[in-house]
Formats: sequence, C-alpha cells, structure tokens
Amino acid sequence: MKRLLMAVTAALFCQLTLAVEVAGVKFDDQTRLGNGEVVVNGAGLRKKAFFKVYAMALYLPEKSGDAAAVLAAKGAKRISITLLRDLTAKQFVEALQEGMANNHSEAEMAGLKDRLKQLSDTMLAIGEAKTGTSIVIDWLPDSGTRLAVNGQMKGKDIAGEDFYQALLQIWLGKQPVQDDLKQALLGKVS
Repeated sequence: MKRLLMAVTAALFCQLTLAVEVAGVKFDDQTRLGNGEVVVNGAGLRKKAFFKVYAMALYLPEKSGDAAAVLAAKGAKRISITLLRDLTAKQFVEALQEGMANNHSEAEMAGLKDRLKQLSDTMLAIGEAKTGTSIVIDWLPDSGTRLAVNGQMKGKDIAGEDFYQALLQIWLGKQPVQDDLKQALLGKVS
C-alpha cells in the first residue's frame, strides 16, 4: 500500500511538472511542432484595466530569457493564446495591429502590410471568439506563419520569418503590449 501511495504521489508530481498554468489555463510543457519539439519558454496573463483578457504561452526550440535572442532564434515557434473573455474578431485584430505598429516604423509596417491584411482578414472571417477559445500562431520554417483556432487551421500560411518576428514583437518588442507579460514569456517571472 505504501509503494502504491508513493507511486501515485510521484505520478501526480510528474503530471504537475508537465504543465504550466496561468489563470486556470494549462499549457503543455512541450509540444511537437513541425519536425521537432518546442518547449514552453514562459507563460503569462494579458490584462486590460482590471479584466483578464487572455492567458498565453510562448514555445521555442530552446529556452531563452533574452528578447532579442528569441526574435533571432531559428526553428519552429508557437504562440498559444486562450481567451479569458469574449472578444470580437475585430477587437483582437485591432489589438494585434496596434501592437505591431507600436514596435515598427512606418516603413517597416509598409513591408508587413499585405501579410498583416491576410492575417487580419482570416481572423475577421471568424467573427467572434468566446471565452475559452484557443488561438495558436505557429512559425513553421518550411511553410510560414500558420493560424489555428480551436485546433482547426484557418486561412493560408503566411510567408516570411520577418512577419512572425513582427508578431512576436507585440509581446516581446521595445514597446510590448504589457511589460509583466513580456517578462513572463521570457521566463523571468512565475
């Protein structure tokens, strides 16, 4: 009986170490992406005023606490977002567009314009996203930026690693959407 109790305790402990939890949302510690594995670099909570908007995790081929290194890192990457409140697609798209504009010059934004429109149009076609909706934005070096909502691929892959890096700068750039979220995604706070 004692061995069984120890085995159950060990199994529960292992299970606890295999997930990261933010505001009740569990993110796997690692996941398969493309031809390899990515690990959770960090996870955090996006708040606006006193509202919890979404929980998110950043997955990379290997952990890094340096934003510039994360942006420059090669290999597959994943942004995993779970909504904690109902949002319209328009609200989500406007927030993404504002976050990109805050971290890029007008000339840089001009170079991203068509691809940002492609992503925006795909998201706007979804209409609204209810609490609990899962939004995953992957970088797959062989195909581009891929959007999935609740596990279903949406739209076509968007070419160019620079576009994915521009998306990451919403959270990791010089003017991140939220400073403590940036630190959490870099694994610097728990």
